Amino acid sequence: MRPEPSELQELVQDLHRQGIAWLPAGLGSRLHWGPPVQAEPLVLSTAGLRGIREHNPGDFTITVAAGTPLSEVQQELAQHRQWLPLDWPWGSGAAGEASGSIGGLVARGLAGGLRQRYLGVRDQLIGIELLRADGTRARAGGKVVKNVAGYDLMRLLTGSWGSLALITAVTLRTQPQPPERRGLWLSGAAPELAATASWLLASSLSPERIDWQQSEGSTGLLISLASISSQTLSEQIACVRERAQQLQVEPLGPDALQQRVAEGQADRAGEPAAWLLRLGVQPDRLDTLLQERALAAIPWCFAAGSGLGMVWAARDRLAGHQVEQLRRRCHDLGGHLTVLSQPAGSYIPAWLDAPSRPLIEAIKRQFDPLQQLARGRLPGVQPASEEPAR
Repeated sequence: MRPEPSELQELVQDLHRQGIAWLPAGLGSRLHWGPPVQAEPLVLSTAGLRGIREHNPGDFTITVAAGTPLSEVQQELAQHRQWLPLDWPWGSGAAGEASGSIGGLVARGLAGGLRQRYLGVRDQLIGIELLRADGTRARAGGKVVKNVAGYDLMRLLTGSWGSLALITAVTLRTQPQPPERRGLWLSGAAPELAATASWLLASSLSPERIDWQQSEGSTGLLISLASISSQTLSEQIACVRERAQQLQVEPLGPDALQQRVAEGQADRAGEPAAWLLRLGVQPDRLDTLLQERALAAIPWCFAAGSGLGMVWAARDRLAGHQVEQLRRRCHDLGGHLTVLSQPAGSYIPAWLDAPSRPLIEAIKRQFDPLQQLARGRLPGVQPASEEPAR
């Protein structure tokens, strides 16, 4: 259902009175991600909530209706030489509704390599509006960066996967577009790459991204550097070159850099019979994880600074027992693995119980006492059944 803004609250209140299960959604482009929801609920889309509500270029803030595609927001900001430093959602490229909605981006809470310099999506949120399961409107934060009024619902809702409320609008901080941007692709032996990544993370160069990437047998580090000065960029590139003398260094102009980034973010697991995994470990343990045999011949992309990454593979390139093995290895290294998408007939849990499961369930009961929203899809709580209801 795609209700008009004027109909939305009344519709949610009616669903609550009837106790009908429903699934909050943005544009519906990634509803298959994560664990299957139970009982085939009604899908309530925010596609009717669309548009820029307010943009204050001088304050570097923007308020956006939740159903607005990310691409539209970036186009609006570009007219003022600003942008949201967020990676495009996986498999979307950078155009139209395939880029996903702003509300959906917040609800999934996924962040790519740009968090190396700009942090994640939850750190860019300064205000949020939502509808609770009973149709009550709520708001937290504000429209200015220093506003700290109210409870921090922004971080609570980020990554909640629609299990707590329906996000209707968000206010985010924007950034000025860097006038100069260049990159480097470093390839070579894994120990030298790991040493270079560690040096970069501890240096004062502050790259936009330091991404480990593997694709079609090519493994290396993608480094993105941005500045207001071309001379500064040249000096930073020379510094990296000097440090990486044992590696092959390929300079990347803006277009080549963008292409490399797009290759690292492209969802090669777009087919139903494919795997899409999100893995995370402490950054200092990432090089250990990347040595796992299951990752040897499939594409992946990891942010060196956060230890978070994505792995994708066709059904015949990765078996279910290998995914389970990767999960155990991540756990042994103090990390986690989330199954965003898996081949038909495979029922590996999207996520396992978090140590804070009792607290998560208590919050769920407060926000959704009738358990109407996204049944079976509560992050940090393993679904009761791995196999979807028929």
